[in-house]
Amino acid sequence: MEDSSHRKTYQLEEIKNALLDEAKPFPPLALYFFSDISQDDLKQIEQVWPNVRTERRRGLLEDMEELAEADTLLFFDNVAIMCLSDKDPVARATAIRLLWQSHKEKLVPLFLNMLLEDPESIVRAAAATGLGLFVYLGELEEIKESTYRNLVDRLIEVHLSSDETLVRRRALEALGYASHPDVPGFIKRAYESNHEEWLQSALFAMGRSCDDRWVENVLTMIDHPDNLVRYEAIRAAGELEAKDARQPLFDLLEEGTDDNDIYFAAVWSLSKIGGDQVRQLLEMSLEETDDPDEIEFLEEALDNLDFTEQVNLFNMMYVDEDQMDDFSEDDEEYDDFPSNY
Repeated sequence: MEDSSHRKTYQLEEIKNALLDEAKPFPPLALYFFSDISQDDLKQIEQVWPNVRTERRRGLLEDMEELAEADTLLFFDNVAIMCLSDKDPVARATAIRLLWQSHKEKLVPLFLNMLLEDPESIVRAAAATGLGLFVYLGELEEIKESTYRNLVDRLIEVHLSSDETLVRRRALEALGYASHPDVPGFIKRAYESNHEEWLQSALFAMGRSCDDRWVENVLTMIDHPDNLVRYEAIRAAGELEAKDARQPLFDLLEEGTDDNDIYFAAVWSLSKIGGDQVRQLLEMSLEETDDPDEIEFLEEALDNLDFTEQVNLFNMMYVDEDQMDDFSEDDEEYDDFPSNY
């Protein structure tokens, strides 16, 4: 990405003209104008936006999404919120994705309205996915309890509704974070449905659940013949930090795979699980590749492994106060406690 000090500064009128000029491509560096856009400029853009051709609106939002993923300092939320009411469903769905990293609670009613009322299933599905973050924040008590409860109730209603399968699946995936007592039953039913699409969503939700009850189900699917199911099982194993998945993932990488998504998922899951020989495997893979993208990914996986090992070390060293009290209640009981512990 070009250094900000070398970017051309675009004025509002230049941006408006560029948006409407169909004879020329939109200048890539002009996209930075939309980051942290002022409310006054946004109002001006809002007036011309409906007149921008559909393919350009879609492309601009997709480009903003890519930029935001590459540079977390960029902030396109205001433009994305404007585009939630775009007349094009693909643009609306992309605008929702552009907001997936936003923690603003005010987005919940907007996304819920789109989930329940938008006429296009791709938008309703995107809204369900976008609400997943807020289910997670609700579990952390970082949004109001009333907001959280209403959100979970509406997602359950959609999951149990007669809506299109994709929308119902995305609602289940969003509910994966929820501690609601009915959610495990929904996941189990999807897992046992014998439909590969529902199985994918069940595994996705299992990975979000932080619930060890699903480990055996996930392990069973690591060798599934369908690569999409297999991918979700591998990801879920990492999210659940399932130590018993370590050897199957080692075997998978040793045997090799032509599916890059599965390869990268296996590497990342191992970096989340940690343990014996994971570092050695990742370092060996790094030495053997000359692919720049793979090198960057493996370096990130090693950084993540460092974090995993630090957390594991902290957990090993941590002894809560109740345990300390138990130890001190009867010192004689621990006279033979090994001195190296």
